[in-house]
Amino acid sequence: MSELSSPPRIIVTGASSIIGQFLLPKLANSGCEVHAISRNNRSGLIATEKNLFWHSSDISDPEQLPRLSANALVHLAPLWLLPPLLPVLDSLQLKRVIGFGSTSVFSKAGSVNPEERRLSVRLTEAEEEVSKLCAAFGMNWTVFRPTLVYDCVRDKNITRIASFIRRFGFFPLLGEGRGLRQPVHADDLANACILALWRPQTFNRAYNLSGGEALSYLQMVAKIFDALGKPARFFTVPEWLFHAAIKLVRLLPGGRGLNAEMATRMNVDLCFNHSEATRDFDFSPRLFLPHWDHADTMQK
Repeated sequence: MSELSSPPRIIVTGASSIIGQFLLPKLANSGCEVHAISRNNRSGLIATEKNLFWHSSDISDPEQLPRLSANALVHLAPLWLLPPLLPVLDSLQLKRVIGFGSTSVFSKAGSVNPEERRLSVRLTEAEEEVSKLCAAFGMNWTVFRPTLVYDCVRDKNITRIASFIRRFGFFPLLGEGRGLRQPVHADDLANACILALWRPQTFNRAYNLSGGEALSYLQMVAKIFDALGKPARFFTVPEWLFHAAIKLVRLLPGGRGLNAEMATRMNVDLCFNHSEATRDFDFSPRLFLPHWDHADTMQK
């Protein structure tokens, strides 16, 4: 940041996300003036940082974006919300943008589930629009595509598995659960933003960001059992029964986001190489070591 004559001003959209809870204090502690934008003002997350300012705004309407002169934007909201913001940011002379997509752009492209295919197309089109618009406006962009993101508190992946294990004491598997996974911690993704923010090597590039180890779906869930202080108990379910159960669960509160493809992928490798990120900005993610407080676990 030596090229900046004054403390940089950073806008963070989608600031109340699980990545935001780690990124905001890192930016503030590095001396940046941070403007956190979210539909839900979660200023209580970091009440002690004097150089952090919260703005309640729905960025699905670009006109609601606060008119702030800034050096960079880190966009943690869905990637397809970023292109409509770029003309507004160009009028404010912002020149650096980091956005988050997902490796779902690849893994869900051929899904039999139409909603998942639409997600892949939406992410692909958003990446293309970011590249095209940033080139037109003279902005330097970077898109990160993380794998299975977790924080053991608010994520919808690892925490959902842990909740099932807490409630039932076992976990259902379709087949052998041999598909490889690379869970990546939200804190490591926040570090990626800090590392890449001002590095020219990262300008106008997209990076896959995966976790520090590849392990089978079964091994991943076994680690969750261990972190919860429970013996690993698996129940292998026939495919026809799993599909029937998914249909029933989708009728329950919080079940609409589930589909049969999620189960089928237990035996599909979803690994993505992050060597380019390591080469260009020293990305070094941790091993998968989920953690919950055992006393809290017993209460639940």
